[in-house]
Amino acid sequence: MQVLGLDVGGTGIKGTIVDVSTGELVTPRRRLPTPAGAEPAAVAATITQIVQHFNWHGPIGCGFPAVIKDGVAHTAANIAPSWVGTDGARLLGEATGHPVLLLNDADAAGIAEMRLGAGRGRNGLVIMITIGTGLGTTLFMDGRLVPNAELGHIEIRGKEAESRASDAVRTRKRLSWGSWAKRFDEYLCRLSALLWPDLFILGGGASRSYEKFAPRLTVGVEVVPAKLRTEAGMIGAALAAADAFPELLS
Repeated sequence: MQVLGLDVGGTGIKGTIVDVSTGELVTPRRRLPTPAGAEPAAVAATITQIVQHFNWHGPIGCGFPAVIKDGVAHTAANIAPSWVGTDGARLLGEATGHPVLLLNDADAAGIAEMRLGAGRGRNGLVIMITIGTGLGTTLFMDGRLVPNAELGHIEIRGKEAESRASDAVRTRKRLSWGSWAKRFDEYLCRLSALLWPDLFILGGGASRSYEKFAPRLTVGVEVVPAKLRTEAGMIGAALAAADAFPELLS
């Protein structure tokens, strides 16, 4: 019961073979830099390299930084604008020679955390935020995914939230964890005021430093780190692909 899970980000594309019955990684992850410009053909070529690295034959799940409907990208966050309108599932399927399920990257991470991680068994409204190049968000109501929530783009102080509070902004502006936490806390408070969630799960690259900023958060909602951390996207993509192609599992 294995599936290749991929996670496409603004700076890197990573993959691993996942045991979808347990969520465990079967192989060490393989990471390659996201090609400059992140044009469709170049991203497809990089993904093909990862598939070949694992000598993989079977279904593939791929988390992708865009709104995805029926395999087609409708937005382009931290990737080339030419992705908009591209049937990414078809493109990657043709490039790799294997069936590909393409889904929003934050949704992929959320699926993993809700099934196997910090959100397991939690009802009510759960919001997971992946803090990396941008702010990816995913919503679950009573365990059911509400796909393609792009809440990293809400406006705060006249700017998109992710242009103020992503991990990339923290690094670029050389913000201390305390200074950045104030920005991120403001973002959480805005989401809380709009949606009244029962739980925030924080994932992505910044979640590795959760202990450095968590004590500075004041939002009146339970906040926990993702248990699967930066591997959640790959695991969730594999789980989603297993659901989509059950007849191809072995």
